[in-house]
Amino acid sequence: MKITLFGATGLIGGSAMREALSRGHEVTVALRDRGKASLLPDGVQVAEADAASVDDVARVAAGQDLVISATRPPEGHERLLVVMAQALLRGTCQAGSRLLLVGGAGSLRVPSSGLLVIEDEAYLPPQYRPIAQACSDQLAVCQADRKTSWTYASPPALIAPGDRTGTYRLGEDDLVVDEAGVSRISAEDFAVALLDEAEQPCHLRRRFTAAY
Repeated sequence: MKITLFGATGLIGGSAMREALSRGHEVTVALRDRGKASLLPDGVQVAEADAASVDDVARVAAGQDLVISATRPPEGHERLLVVMAQALLRGTCQAGSRLLLVGGAGSLRVPSSGLLVIEDEAYLPPQYRPIAQACSDQLAVCQADRKTSWTYASPPALIAPGDRTGTYRLGEDDLVVDEAGVSRISAEDFAVALLDEAEQPCHLRRRFTAAY
């Protein structure tokens, strides 16, 4: 499979890149700044592109089976997520490739309370609400799209570097929690879930989440 990846220098994007390479996929990393290419492993191709540009997205998506985007804007620029979602949808649609967009957990429903994660301080401290709201708006942009083959992936409440066990549980609009009410996964196992969806699409024009 030919995959273009935005956000490869971040936690989730980097894990997705390594997982894709380990499965033998052909990975092109899209970077706004080619100077960061030195941070990438051998075996990837590099293209200069901005996820907020429709033309750039269409160019690096051309001839690819899938575009994965796991970008995160700097603090204070959270609304860029919406702009990038619009560009990614339009660009991949023009190129005829699928889009797997990694978003946020804020719009997931907490099973125990019925609240959304963004409304429940037990899962989301107030200081993280701006990015959570931007991710919710990002999802709404996807849900309004009727032309692109998109999938939206929401991480659980907690995601951090850890072990690759190859195990996870899937959900859709509800937060996946364990017996203690904890919603977590390693970045490595979230990448497994992402690449499993990439290889065998089960959530076209839908959202999914994965946790232990």
